[in-house]
Amino acid sequence: MNVSQMMKHCDLILQIPLKKVEIPKINIFLQYVGIFTKVEMQIFNNGIPHNMPTFQKVIVNFECDFEKAKQDLLEKLNEYWYAYQNNNLPEKHNLFGKMEEKDWGFLEYKHLNHHLKQFNV
Repeated sequence: MNVSQMMKHCDLILQIPLKKVEIPKINIFLQYVGIFTKVEMQIFNNGIPHNMPTFQKVIVNFECDFEKAKQDLLEKLNEYWYAYQNNNLPEKHNLFGKMEEKDWGFLEYKHLNHHLKQFNV
């Protein structure tokens, strides 16, 4: 993954709470792993675990234009912020379980921070 693909990936991740991308339901064991991971990250303020599996719908393995990917990501961040401020985020995530606005905010921040650090941008 390069920087342009990373920005497109982060754009797609932000589309999950915006209800524009739907991730598949997963088995109960993986749901428990996801809920445990969310709680552990919140308690210990950990980052996204390395090599955490990625849903197929948000894998970007195609070329992306840097400027377009950047602009799209900034637009999704603005849409996300609007939804966050208006309490218009889903109450559940198929991996992380029950979600409140603070949970969405924490996990979206940790995800974006993880990739920005990964690419040193």
